[in-house]
Amino acid sequence: MAETVPPGRTTVKTPTAGIILAAGESRRFGEPKQLHRLGGRFLIEWVLQAALESSLDRVVLVLGCEQGRIRRSLLKRTTHPKCTVHENPDYRDGLSTSLKVGVASIEHDFPSVMFLLGDQPMVNAALIDLLLRQFAQSEKSICVPAHRGTRGNPALFAKPHYPAILNLTGDTGARSLITANPDLVLSVEVPDPLVFLDIDRREDAEKVSALLKSRLTVPKKS
Repeated sequence: MAETVPPGRTTVKTPTAGIILAAGESRRFGEPKQLHRLGGRFLIEWVLQAALESSLDRVVLVLGCEQGRIRRSLLKRTTHPKCTVHENPDYRDGLSTSLKVGVASIEHDFPSVMFLLGDQPMVNAALIDLLLRQFAQSEKSICVPAHRGTRGNPALFAKPHYPAILNLTGDTGARSLITANPDLVLSVEVPDPLVFLDIDRREDAEKVSALLKSRLTVPKKS
């Protein structure tokens, strides 16, 4: 059973680090999807750029499978002053290992963390900043975006949850902590459910590519 965090005094929540989880093997995709070309960029570049353009104070990119190739491809992005890259050598043991690598790298300097998925290209800086603002103003220690009752990512956690995150095992994220602590969760309503779209298979990439293309196309003035 996931550990619970008892309600208490309002905790300090800033500065906040963003941890991008991008260490997976992309088994359902058939090749490293992090470097799949989507709308003129690598898939991983979409969320990385959004995080770097946001108000996050640190951006930690956690890589595993094909990490050397991905590092070389993202060299211009990862030299950003607020970006660091960490390797997860245990990525084959599941998602929890990437969360732990990320949290271990920031736990002493950042009282809150945002987990972002490397395969959600519709997440943008505006959404990240909305969640940061709402979280900072709330007494809750967990924050998630939601659309009409359906929750998604990215999710925020304050420091009291770090021990539970560091105790996660297997191919699981931090959803169990959200379920175990319903009174501590702030749900922020977002108007666009498309931000929750992730890419697991090639058909997902084709769908998202069309959406990105439509959003990037600016109608010409008559």
